[in-house]
Parts: sequence; structure tokens; C-alpha cells
Amino acid sequence: MIVRDHPSTLQLFIVMQGSIVPKIMGKILGIAVLTGLVLYLDRYHVGLPHISISAMGIFGVALSLFLGFRNNAAYDRWWEARRLWGSMIADVRNLGRHMCIFVGNGTDRARILSCAVAFAHLHRGYLRQVDTRGDIVGWVGPKKADAMLAHQNPADAALRSMADQIGNLTGKEAISGFGQMTISQTLSSLALAQAGCERILTTPLPFVYSLLIRRTTYLYCWLLPFALIEATGWFAPIFAAVVAYVFFGLQMVTNELELPFQNVHNGLPLDAMCRTIEISVAEALEQPAPEPLKASNYVLT
Repeated sequence: MIVRDHPSTLQLFIVMQGSIVPKIMGKILGIAVLTGLVLYLDRYHVGLPHISISAMGIFGVALSLFLGFRNNAAYDRWWEARRLWGSMIADVRNLGRHMCIFVGNGTDRARILSCAVAFAHLHRGYLRQVDTRGDIVGWVGPKKADAMLAHQNPADAALRSMADQIGNLTGKEAISGFGQMTISQTLSSLALAQAGCERILTTPLPFVYSLLIRRTTYLYCWLLPFALIEATGWFAPIFAAVVAYVFFGLQMVTNELELPFQNVHNGLPLDAMCRTIEISVAEALEQPAPEPLKASNYVLT
């Protein structure tokens, strides 16, 4: 995720980090060249059909509405994913307080909270398809880490391990019935947040809707030169390039926001949020806390 102050007026047009311009530059240049070619042929070789600029304007408004709806849907997914991870951070902190109240100091509390850290890293690994073994070995040990990673859903295995430990403590009457219920509710909240993230990961926006918008965007930009050759003259390639930047840019932004867990500039900083959980657990266990992750070259991973 990009973390920086708003650029100045000059920087606004030259900042490329986090911008979608490099990804769509080929399309922008292609539309500009196409427009220049259409204008040249119409002026010096053969008269080409002209399209009413008003008709293209109505077409453009309709396309803008479609792109706006899709962009809102994609941003809702991004924001919901951020809320779910915020909920997990709050639940782990609450779990640390519950351990102090109902379990007290000791190895049992440390083991359960260490599994909470492992849960966060394993969940991040599942969402991004990365290996997080090195991040959890220091918390749960190599044997337990390998046992969790052997499951189809390692994060769920970490939650089950926490539930088993709570059940064992309840069987020993080390936790009261009310304490068991309170901790169980927190674990259930963690499981709900995990399931919500998995839902976002495995359920993209409907393909047919995305296909319709992509096709319409290309058709509009291909037809636009025939409306600009009469209305704007030799400025047509510039106008066409600006329009292509807007429409193809919105399309590309939507593609990134649609998948918020990708390790890209505009994705969620899952590594930093896992580090926040590590800090919370370390402080709850009165251990030295690691330093928060900081943005590198304005990028927070």
C-alpha cells in the first residue's frame, strides 16, 4: 500500500509510483496513434465516416456509469477486507486481555497467544499463497508449525489448536465456564473474519460484468477518433489519449482493488498488520516487542 503525503501540483503529473499509467501506457499510445492515423487518412487520402460527438458523449456517460458502479463494488471489497483485518487485530488484543483475566500468567497463556500470532501469519500465507513457516516457528516451534502447515487450511488448524488448549484448561477447571464462553466468542469472531477474507479471495466480481465493461471500453475508444476528427482537428490524438487514460485507468484501478490481498502497491499491507499483532501479543506477554514495519520508498507491504 502506498503511504505518502499528497503530491504537489508539479509532482501530481510526474509521480509514477502507485500510478496505473505505466500499466496502461501502451493502450493510451495505441489510441493516440489510431486517432492520428484516422485523422491523416480522412484529411489527405479517403473520407472516413464521421460520428456525432453528441452521440459519443451519451455513450461515454453510460460507460462512465458502468465503470463507476464496478469501481464502487471493487472498493467495497477492498474496504471490507481492511475492516476484517482490523477486526482480527482487535480480537487478538481482546484475547490477550481475556488470558490475563481468566488464565493468568503462565505457559498456558503464552502458548495460546503464540497460536494467535501463528493464525495471523498462516492466514496471510493462505491469502497470498506465500510460505510463512519462518514467521511462526519462533512463536510455536518447528514441530507445531509443520503440523499446522500440513492441513489444507493452516490458519483454521491454528484456531483449532487454541480451542483444544482452552478445552483442556476447562477440563482441568483452570478456566471458569464464563471465561470459556468469553474466549470462545473471541475465537468465533476470529473465525468469522477469516471466512470473510476467504469469501473475498474466492469470489471475484462476476466475469460477465467485467467482460461487458472491458469490451465497451475498447469499442468506445476505437470509435472515438471518428467523432474527434471533425470536432477537434489535429488535437484529436491528445483528446483521445486523455479519454483512454480515464477509462482504461478506471478499469485498471478496479482490477487492483478487486483483489485486495495481492502484494501490489495498492494492496492491503498484510505484513504490517501481522507485525501489529506480534507487537500486541509480545506486550501482553511482557516480552520485548518487535518494531513496527515502516514504509520503504513509500510502500508499506
